[in-house]
Amino acid sequence: MAEPQNEHIYRRHGRKLESEALRALAHPLRIRILDELSMFGPLTASGLGERFGESSGATSYHLRQLEKVGLVTEDTGRGNARERWWMRTPGPISIPDPTEFPAGSAERLASRLASDEFMRGRELAFREFMAAEEGAVPDEWAQLAVSDTINIRLTPEQMKELLNDIDVVLWKYLDAYKATPSPGARPVQLQLNAFPLVRGEEVAPEAGKTSGNVGSTEKNS
Repeated sequence: MAEPQNEHIYRRHGRKLESEALRALAHPLRIRILDELSMFGPLTASGLGERFGESSGATSYHLRQLEKVGLVTEDTGRGNARERWWMRTPGPISIPDPTEFPAGSAERLASRLASDEFMRGRELAFREFMAAEEGAVPDEWAQLAVSDTINIRLTPEQMKELLNDIDVVLWKYLDAYKATPSPGARPVQLQLNAFPLVRGEEVAPEAGKTSGNVGSTEKNS
């Protein structure tokens, strides 16, 4: 998955993609390949082709382009001389903000496309879960899934503290289980979006002293 961009908040923000890697990602199928390897682990070009309705030749080509910029690598513990297994290179990545590049530049367009495609992939994964037929996921897993929307008024400093606290908890589990999953584990995706509402207004200093809903939360399941 793509990691948050603010390295001052996230202590392990990972690799920030440079121009060459961004241009390599400027293709929807390559982002789908990267996402698929992230979610489900190592796969062959043939396996990816079957999932996407593409030929193994097409997925092989795109895998090699991703390999050139260090986003995927061969899983040497699997496969044979006839068929290679591919895995996403370990570690989080971050997509630069498009505004870091000149207007109309290839890098700005690539960063925008990559961000949009990663977001589309997140939405698709969630929609796939919601539309799954009964029994597609064991009940014990289905009952654990949540979809909450929380609205809260925060200052920039409070939002930074909240995200930092979340980051600490996330990395506790990533450190413990990312590389060495426990028996019975299955792929789980956590989605976190934290952003200011564009049409919102800041609380005036005097209102902050008396308003009863400042700092309240709203949770919609």
